[in-house]
Order: sequence, then C-alpha cells, then structure tokens
Amino acid sequence: MAGRLFKTGVNRYNEYMDTRKEGILPCLSCSGRKGMKNMSKKTVFAAIILCAVLGGLFAARTHLPWGRVDFKYKHNPMENPKAAADIIVNPNAVYGYSPNPESTRIGNFATAIDWTNSDDVAKARAIREAYHERNKNLWELFSSMESQGYSIEEIARAVSRQKNLNRLSELDSKNLALTKASNLETYGNEEGPDADSLHQKYGSWETVIDKAISTNPGMDACCGLYDTYYHQYRFSRNE
Repeated sequence: MAGRLFKTGVNRYNEYMDTRKEGILPCLSCSGRKGMKNMSKKTVFAAIILCAVLGGLFAARTHLPWGRVDFKYKHNPMENPKAAADIIVNPNAVYGYSPNPESTRIGNFATAIDWTNSDDVAKARAIREAYHERNKNLWELFSSMESQGYSIEEIARAVSRQKNLNRLSELDSKNLALTKASNLETYGNEEGPDADSLHQKYGSWETVIDKAISTNPGMDACCGLYDTYYHQYRFSRNE
C-alpha cells in the first residue's frame, strides 16, 4: 500500500514537471499570491501524498501504529497485582508492556511475539479480541443472574457449564468427539469439569465464577485492551 502511494505521488510529480517546462523551482521562487497561483493542484496533491507516505514509512520502521505518539492507559496495569505478576514495563512495546519471561501464565509469549512491532501486535490483539467475544456471554450470564437475585452457587453452576459449552462450540466434529471422550475419562462428564469438582478444587463459589469469567489482565495490557476490559478485573461479591 505504501509502495503504491509513493509511486503514485512520484508519478504525479513527474507528470507535472514534464508538462510545465518552468518546473517547480520558479514557482517556489515566486512570492505571495503569485507563487501560490503557480502551484497547481497536482503539485499540492503530490506533496501531500509524499508527506503521508514518508510518515507511514517512519511509523513502520519504528514499529509505531498510526496516530500513536505516546500510548497511555487510563488505568495503570501495574496497579493490578494479577497484571503486574505477568508483565513488565517496556517503553519500546506498542502499548508500553510486554509479557514477563518469568511469568508462569504468559511467559511463553514474551519471545513468541515481537511486542515492539505494530503488525505483530495487531494480530495478537485481533486474536485476543476474538477470545473476549467468544466468552462475552459468560459475563452477560453472570450479570443477568446476579441482577435477578440468583444465589452465588446458582450463578457459579450456570457460568461454569456455559464455559464448558463455549470450549466445545469451537471444535469441529472430529475434535469434539475426542474432547468429549477425554472429558468423560478425566472429569466423568462429557462437557468438562462440573461445578461441584471446581468448588472442591477452589474452595468457594466466588472463585469458581472468577475462574470462569475472568481474563488475564496482563495479556490484555500487552494487546492494548486493558481499559476496554477493566470492569472484568474487579470481580468480587463484596465490591
């Protein structure tokens, strides 16, 4: 795209130089309104195109996305203990943060993605947004049931089951059959771990819900999504 725009701008400029033997230099030597009148629309257009392309090339070479000068979140991810445990401040990263290589949760992504490259981060962001979209119904289910006065146990059972269904809905028929067989052998349930086994594992229904609907705030911070999903990081029955 940038190459085509650059070529178009140069061609416009060359056409103008060929059709006006006087060239652009006499125009620039003129003063006031006379000089402006001698500047054709094609020349102005060519100048705009060239400036835009050069700006785009600079952004690409420095791995900065269009319009970003100094990205800053409204909410500081490092003030969130869960996020701070998984990320490091990286001034060269597109969104100012990258995974901590020592993180047990997202440390593998520290080198798997070039967090200073806007194209690589844009792809990671798209994948992350798709993940959030797939699991949006979990948060909606939790909010709806809580507003209707359901008990915390009822909500936990409904949300954990929906989380299992979300996982299964992403599979094709072959992998679906394999996953159900594996779930049945591992959990005694085709859909996956049931609410009772999760309650026994985590010790409270609140934690069962939290594990089901929460997202990793550190990865969101690296992908430029921390403010977007900030409301999901503060789940607590008492807040």
